[in-house]
Amino acid sequence: MNASSLQSPFTNIDAAMLRGWPLPLPPADGDKEQRGHVLVLGGSREMPGAVILAATAALRAGAGKLTIATGASVAQLVALAMPEARVLGLRETAEGGFTRDATDQLDPLADKVNAILIGPGMQDEPATAALVRALLPRLDGAAVVLDACAMGIVAGPGPHGAEGAPFRFALPVVLTPHAGEMAHLTGIAKQEIVRAPERHAQLAARNWNAVVALKGACTFISAPDGSMWRHEGGNIGLAISGSGDTLAGIIAGLAARGASLEQASCWGVALHALAGEQLATRFGVLGYLAREIANEVPALMAQSARP
Repeated sequence: MNASSLQSPFTNIDAAMLRGWPLPLPPADGDKEQRGHVLVLGGSREMPGAVILAATAALRAGAGKLTIATGASVAQLVALAMPEARVLGLRETAEGGFTRDATDQLDPLADKVNAILIGPGMQDEPATAALVRALLPRLDGAAVVLDACAMGIVAGPGPHGAEGAPFRFALPVVLTPHAGEMAHLTGIAKQEIVRAPERHAQLAARNWNAVVALKGACTFISAPDGSMWRHEGGNIGLAISGSGDTLAGIIAGLAARGASLEQASCWGVALHALAGEQLATRFGVLGYLAREIANEVPALMAQSARP
């Protein structure tokens, strides 16, 4: 994709835009299945909390059913922290990732989940990329959100393994990099990405066939067709460990409910920022915790939907 062919117009994500793009709602007499089943795949011995943050956020965003797949070494801990979830323990590599046979454990869920989030708290990027590569063909009925270590798949060869061929998803997924992660994924200097985030978000979205939410003080969300949204809001308090895991979980929860990848990303970014603004009024701009962000989301969803 020639960078000169990119277009710059974007839609600002604000209160009026959100009201005009309402989230799908389950029927009043619906059950948890109709609210959507989300699978969160992640965590590791060193970072079991990331998957807990993401899973909590997915439920706070309105998903009705939750399964967590995490390392066998921390599965019991995660299960105790998330009594709402079914928790699967996966075999781990020495470097903290998951072994390839994890696909066999996850395969029965492939046609039962509405959305899957892969990445929070995962380690061993090569093993994670191999696992994502093996899982993707089995997930064509689910919305896929890749975060953190799982995004490393795009830094490798294309799906057919041709050396030098760029990676391109067969079906669109969501990726949620910040500028440093985008630099790692593309090989472009971080300073260059910070100078022109909208251009790099759009180029990546088209090249990878993905909805790319390039996070920052101003976040740009770009779709493969060139559509772009811009969000400015929140505060520096959101720049804290676990905040990105929470955002990814919100996006996955909204997608499980039936929101498109673009809508889930736009609403997720907005709700995450609004939650930071709410917390700042109570705790100050610095010092609130990532675990507190998701608790603000249900009320903010209701407020944002009001005319």
